[in-house]
Amino acid sequence: MDKLKQRWGIKSNFQVAIIFLVFSINGSLAVFLTNPVTNFLGVNKETTAPLLYWPVKIIAIFIIYQITLVIVGALFGQKQFFWNMEKKMLQRLGLGKFFD
Repeated sequence: MDKLKQRWGIKSNFQVAIIFLVFSINGSLAVFLTNPVTNFLGVNKETTAPLLYWPVKIIAIFIIYQITLVIVGALFGQKQFFWNMEKKMLQRLGLGKFFD
């Protein structure tokens, strides 16, 4: 646990617990919100071929997860931690130039 706290730059076990809670809530929220988004785009399981449906759904989950991670983190008082994590992830994807 101490290595994780050191790596993330946090000090308390309570903050680690909050961060884990945010990750778990956000994962479920992202999957839940994906259905309305894909339905709005006209992509649903019954009418779309699986080779199109699943990649679109996975990409939608990924995008929604990234957006809601900072929002849910802010609601739990960890906005700065998750914003820094989000910037690192986007830099790894080659989108870091938008945050320089």
